[in-house]
Amino acid sequence: MFKNYLKIAWRNLLRNKSFSLLNIIGLSIGLAVTAIITIWINFEMGYDRFHVNIDRVYEVNNIYPIGDEILTWNSTPKVMAEVIKKDYPEVEAVSRYYFNTSFLFAKDEKRIKSTGTIVDSDFLKIFTFPLLQGNLNTVFEDVNSVVITETFAKKLFGSKSPIGQLVTIDNSDSFKVTGILKDLPKNSSFNFEFLLPWAYLHQKGWSDDNWGNNSVATYVMLKKGTDFKSFSKKIKTLRERYDKGSPKMKTMLYPYSRTWLYGEFKNGVETGGRIDIIRMFGIIAAIILIIACINFMNLSTARSEKRAKEVGIRKVIGAEKGALIAQFLGESILISFLAALLAFIFILVTLPSFSILIDKPIALDLTNSSFWLAALGIIILTGILAGSYPALYLSAFKPSAVLKGTFKKMNSSITPRKVLVVLQFAAAIIFITASIIVMQQLNKVQDRQAGYNKNNLIYTEIEGDMEKNYNLIKNELLRSGAASSVTKTNAPMTESMSNTWDIKWEGKDPNDKTLVNRFIVDDAIIKTTGMQLIAGRDFDLKKYPTDSTAVILNESAVKLMNFNDPVGKIIKDFGIDWHVIGVAKDFVLKSPFQKIEPLVIQGAKGWFSFIHIKLNKEVSTSENLAVIEAIFKKYNPEYPFSYEFIDSAYASKFDDQKRIGRLVNLFTLLTIFISCLGLFGLASYMAENRIKEIGIRKVLGASVQSITTLLSIDFLKLVLIAIVIAVPISWYLTSSWLEEFAFRITISWWIFLAAGVLALVIAFFTVGYQAIKAAVVNPVKSLRSE
Repeated sequence: MFKNYLKIAWRNLLRNKSFSLLNIIGLSIGLAVTAIITIWINFEMGYDRFHVNIDRVYEVNNIYPIGDEILTWNSTPKVMAEVIKKDYPEVEAVSRYYFNTSFLFAKDEKRIKSTGTIVDSDFLKIFTFPLLQGNLNTVFEDVNSVVITETFAKKLFGSKSPIGQLVTIDNSDSFKVTGILKDLPKNSSFNFEFLLPWAYLHQKGWSDDNWGNNSVATYVMLKKGTDFKSFSKKIKTLRERYDKGSPKMKTMLYPYSRTWLYGEFKNGVETGGRIDIIRMFGIIAAIILIIACINFMNLSTARSEKRAKEVGIRKVIGAEKGALIAQFLGESILISFLAALLAFIFILVTLPSFSILIDKPIALDLTNSSFWLAALGIIILTGILAGSYPALYLSAFKPSAVLKGTFKKMNSSITPRKVLVVLQFAAAIIFITASIIVMQQLNKVQDRQAGYNKNNLIYTEIEGDMEKNYNLIKNELLRSGAASSVTKTNAPMTESMSNTWDIKWEGKDPNDKTLVNRFIVDDAIIKTTGMQLIAGRDFDLKKYPTDSTAVILNESAVKLMNFNDPVGKIIKDFGIDWHVIGVAKDFVLKSPFQKIEPLVIQGAKGWFSFIHIKLNKEVSTSENLAVIEAIFKKYNPEYPFSYEFIDSAYASKFDDQKRIGRLVNLFTLLTIFISCLGLFGLASYMAENRIKEIGIRKVLGASVQSITTLLSIDFLKLVLIAIVIAVPISWYLTSSWLEEFAFRITISWWIFLAAGVLALVIAFFTVGYQAIKAAVVNPVKSLRSE
């Protein structure tokens, strides 16, 4: 019997090639999209889960109330780890993690810049980064020991054994390689090529006991059996006992297993994070798969008239309803398998491009048995889901009615097929609306004035002999004509690397803990960056040597400090009196999607990590860069010259939202395409259902245009109903998304109108072919049986 069912199913597929192809294509797209998104979700959900003790590992966070807001952040004082280890016996291991730093590694003639960090010896006990070579307990015993990854080892040493080899870091200190780490997994939130012992930080004089200097991450691993809730209450008062400058600050342990997906806080409460995007695209995958299944149902039932007599005869000769249901479900599962084969090809072809689109190294693991079991389950489930309604519908035909020719096809105003098409197009309209709003929001923020001139502006990190030879480098850059202006800063123009609430000014409320960003420069910052001065002047150390303790405020800082005439005012920071020499128009330092925060631009009394260079616009960029590189090579010969354009760094701030926009556009097109297949199926069904009516109308003189309009109007009504359903849902969803941004668009009514009109146009052209095809049929053919 199974063999006969299989033959019948195959013959039905071949007999109705066009409908079978539409069924298979629609399902394959749904399956492929679902599979790709599932692979990505699985990759994201697996972040950091490979650590053996992940359920006992926690990140130390600070909680501090400021007015009506509670701030939460994960940078801590360097001294905190030592206190935790001393005061809390429940802690098995603790490690600090210095921010990622680039060092120049030298071995013989090789010079390679690499990014890594400085950690405590417990780091490799807390986190599972396996050592391929070396002893876990001794790799950090020596202050001049270094642990490197296997890939970095090959870069430095080639095929030689790295253990025991000496390398020079930053042309000053020699280190012995004591361990080789297996390369970090692709879904690790850490990113380093080497690890140095914490003792090196002391050796360099970079350590301190200042509780107000929150500059490192601190991780703890609790002993087995420790009650986390009790310990959390115990450690909560740590900062109160040691940090006398911030008596209201609390200490919180946050599970490290949640940091990647959930590590965003608002008023001290976890509010989500990447998990929101994962959920959103998980829902999108489910919607697309359901739409594909709906498409299958509509196309299958649209051909039900062709099989009504087959069902009637089978029932007359004794076929049970259950056997018929099993047969039709079997056919559906067969189509699902064929769709899965096509989907597999789609996945292999498109996954690399999708990986580039989302900037994640995801791949299909064909050796994973779980993948094949999950795929088999989805195929069968999809076949049952897509074929359930057609199977139940077809098996319910009454043989007497069918064989007598009195069988009446469903033609009521409300049918399951019409409901399903409405749902399809409602989803399509929601996607269209979301696509328009995402693009509008992105365009609005990209058009936002940065507040300075990003063109022809580059920066490079200060390293090696740059600081020592800075004046020589600066003077030669200006004399060469390659640069029109040069200045040192503590951070790139696109980032904030320092902030504080301890800045004081006349009239400040002692309880005011508003964070103020610091940006530190040595000279001519306005000239170099093209900021707009509202009042006062630029830094000029040659003319005004006291500008080393000068400061320029932005508009937001002036508003915060309530200065009517800021120039000449004194503010206090680092125990220094800074005198205001100017006010700059607000400019975007951090996220262009958020409001601009108060900023103080302090003079040369501070510290520097970067050099900004304004290129000569009268000379080509390539010529300027060639000259600049030669000058840096002259005064810093051991280091390769590296730089970044400010406009490129600024543009990278939009990458995440651009990716979301591209994905929404892609899924919108797929949803529309699959929905059109479903609408095409329903149009075919209705045209077939009314073929004799159309013949009679034509005999009575109806024109092709009037019949086409008659058939099309029913579909347009369905789309109008879909618009009514989709508009409030899409408004709610997009409004919720826009609330994440302080700088955002206002949703206009025309967006919903445009989405609705576009859906109507798509629907009209989709059904137009079937309507015209039915209208031009010779009525003799349709009425021959009468």
